[in-house]
Amino acid sequence: MRDPYVVLGVDRRATDSEIKGAFRRLAAQHHPDKNPGDPQADARFKELNLAYQLLSDPDKRATFDRYGAAAFGAPGAGERWGAGLVDFGAFEGVLGDLLEAFGMRTTDRGHLRRRLKLTFEEAALGCKKELEYERVDLCERCHGQGGEPGSAEQSCPVCRGRGRQAPPSGLFFWSGERSCTHCRGTGRVPAIPCGACKGNGLTGRSHRVTVDIPAGIESGASRVVEHAGHRVRPDRASGNLDVVVEVAPHAYFRRVGDDVHSSLAISFTQATLGGEIEVSTLDGTSRVRVPPATQPGSLLRLRGKGIPHRLRAGRGDHLVEVTVEIPVRLSPRAQELIEQLGQELGEEVHPQERSLFDRLKSWLE
Repeated sequence: MRDPYVVLGVDRRATDSEIKGAFRRLAAQHHPDKNPGDPQADARFKELNLAYQLLSDPDKRATFDRYGAAAFGAPGAGERWGAGLVDFGAFEGVLGDLLEAFGMRTTDRGHLRRRLKLTFEEAALGCKKELEYERVDLCERCHGQGGEPGSAEQSCPVCRGRGRQAPPSGLFFWSGERSCTHCRGTGRVPAIPCGACKGNGLTGRSHRVTVDIPAGIESGASRVVEHAGHRVRPDRASGNLDVVVEVAPHAYFRRVGDDVHSSLAISFTQATLGGEIEVSTLDGTSRVRVPPATQPGSLLRLRGKGIPHRLRAGRGDHLVEVTVEIPVRLSPRAQELIEQLGQELGEEVHPQERSLFDRLKSWLE
């Protein structure tokens, strides 16, 4: 057994993160799948695993620092380690690198979250929306088998065809068997690794899914699409895709519960005499009646023109807030007519100033 510090190329005072980083870098470099033509790659990879497992455990590292390799068994036990103490699953070679590139670990379930932008109308009335994103999925070349198409299989060199990893003799810190992570418990591996996925059976690729958006969905709500997430292992189903909805603001509409609010400017004549006006709604253009003497800020209600209710039948209403446009350019004739109208109605020419004067007078009394 070689000095594990020498194997990983780290100082004896190296931190846990430095040891972990050295192992990941060397494991990716010397993984047998990355060196198919090198007969020594498997032995180097086993040695790296052995060194990492010893130095990543504080108790084992302290024991080694104090007593050396003899503390873990008789001379030569290190060679027996290499036959079983391999590929503990924390980093599965190139597969670990692939998953980490997508922000995952091999212990994750593959669930994925993506955001989907909707227009105000799409969210209010519902729609079917396509979403394209990147995910880890079965390799298209080998269909998840990990080998070149048509290539034969051979006995797993790590577990020697057993599908299980047994504790080597002389090791007091490991008890029980576990499934071999190299062959995933099958005992067989492809003789020629797939060139597209490096034998992992998984690759990152683009995926497209259609999301069913129900009417009345609100910004921040989510929709779950089963088995549309990452696939962490070829022999397991993909995780779920969590689609979070973002509703863009509308230029004219705003949502209040299941009602839609908007504003509309009408003329002084329309507000005074009443009539019918056209209003834009979610369903297109509708006509609404303006009662005579409509005041600024009044609400005109169009029933059933709002957002569909989620838990019961029917829809909310569309409420139009009225603003009155005051003419800014008056001809002499128009000014004269408005003055005559004011006199006819008995209005003061400057009612606001009169009101302010009356208030000041009452305060001083």
